[in-house]
Amino acid sequence: MKQRKHPKALPFLFFSEMWERFGYYLMIGIFTLYLKDTVDNGGFGLNEKEASDLYGTFIAFVFLTPFIGGLLADRVLGYRKSITIGGIMMGIGYCLMSVHSLEMLYLSMLLVILGNGLFKPNISTLLGNLYNNPEYKSKKDAGYNIFYMGINIGAFVCNFFAAALYNTIGWGAAFIAAGIGMFIGIIIFWTGTKHFKHVDVIKPTQEGDMPLIKIFGLILLPSIVFGLVGYYYNGITDAITNPKGNLVGSDSTDAFLFGCIPIIFFYGRLLYKSPKEEKRPIAAMLAIFSVVIAFWAVFKQNGSTLNTWADRYTDREIPKSMTPVMGSLCLIDTMKYVKDTLPISDNQFRIADKKQTAITYPSYFKNVKKADLPKDGDKLLLANTNLFQSVNPFWVIALTPLVLAFFAFLRRKGREPSTPTKIAFGLLISGLSCLVMYGAVYACENGAVKSSAWWFVSSYAVITIGELFLSPMGLSMVSKLSPPRLTALMMGGWFLATSIGNKLSGVLSSLWDGYDHKANFFLVNSCLLGAASLMLFFMLRWLNGIFKEHTEKESADDLKI
Repeated sequence: MKQRKHPKALPFLFFSEMWERFGYYLMIGIFTLYLKDTVDNGGFGLNEKEASDLYGTFIAFVFLTPFIGGLLADRVLGYRKSITIGGIMMGIGYCLMSVHSLEMLYLSMLLVILGNGLFKPNISTLLGNLYNNPEYKSKKDAGYNIFYMGINIGAFVCNFFAAALYNTIGWGAAFIAAGIGMFIGIIIFWTGTKHFKHVDVIKPTQEGDMPLIKIFGLILLPSIVFGLVGYYYNGITDAITNPKGNLVGSDSTDAFLFGCIPIIFFYGRLLYKSPKEEKRPIAAMLAIFSVVIAFWAVFKQNGSTLNTWADRYTDREIPKSMTPVMGSLCLIDTMKYVKDTLPISDNQFRIADKKQTAITYPSYFKNVKKADLPKDGDKLLLANTNLFQSVNPFWVIALTPLVLAFFAFLRRKGREPSTPTKIAFGLLISGLSCLVMYGAVYACENGAVKSSAWWFVSSYAVITIGELFLSPMGLSMVSKLSPPRLTALMMGGWFLATSIGNKLSGVLSSLWDGYDHKANFFLVNSCLLGAASLMLFFMLRWLNGIFKEHTEKESADDLKI
């Protein structure tokens, strides 16, 4: 009998996740731009710090709720039902973002947050369950890499749709497109259900497991209480000691980090109460979770700091040879000078001409030499800012086959690194990408002139290699090491680490305006990732020993079967 390379269900999960990520990254790619756009243009007129804080809080909660979704899928709903409910909630949430009001924005954000919690950990767990079959077990890392490439095809394509729809219709049309993409993903998922329904198994509670109602009562309720304490922390201490500022960044950041404390306690208790044979694998996962927070804190600045860099510091003027093509695809952002009639925001600035007439310009022109400024009323054709969000997924698509081939070559030589080793190198390589941006700041004289787009592209090429060493390997690691009864719950732990990192990315981004020399901002990010990689390298001997033990045990169990 000829052995299949991968399960038949892989294409269905691949395309389901591709369309789900199409919707999510379309929305994320324009989110801060939407928040910072002027009210007259359909935005909310937030400044950089306000937009970064809301963005960080949003993506933090998006990746915090998988903790709950994993529990519900493991013990109550099952994976297929959880994925379906979550996908529908996200699709509705994206569509509601097209309604311009703060109340509707918060409602749609809530739906996306809850929906992602049900969708994200469970489709990854379902994929891992397929590869637990001895026929496919050796190909699990490759399977997750292929799955990860599907994520990034959706993330690459979506920004072109967003730009075209925004330019021709407005913000609302782009958000509705995100919802339609999500609904297409759910349809594809159910089309392939016969190929994966056999691995959708609800796991009964075992001795030592905390009952679900107890988790909600002793973990989630305290999280809400802790969150409220964090939110009002500054107000309470201000009345007592009159300190300046928040504990960490803002009220929402304090609330989020305080709210995570009971959940972190839950995972500590899980380790303490687990049977002896499960302790070391769980300890290894928790150790890696804690270290990769640094990666997400830097990487997830793609929707905030790096979006700002692309918007204001990168030369986005379109070459004349490309203008007809991009114009026909509606991917051109037209900028022009406007007399002093609009309100001033972070997206605009004011200078005086020779006649001392105040003129309001979009912030793109802030670092264009005065001699090169167009005349008042002239137009400039620029690539839409959100198109730069497709640089990272482009590199994922381009580099994934090379990374897979590289690891396959090492495997044939018997020298393939372990999963923890790949993650450690991923952190180190990601830190180097920040040094590329450090060079970009010097090349553009600390923002005095426009930076070449090639700096941006090169930085993303480096961090994408680090991402491919780390992110799909993390998903694979959880699937490999987790006890079967805890797989979705531990996948929720991976996303909890992602969530904390996401929130810290907002904290770091909000510091951008405080750095007079922007190179130091990127240097701090590089040092953060360097320290995290060093910590993981120190733990490698212990982690690799656990992986070896687990692999030998699985091989012995397979022989018994």
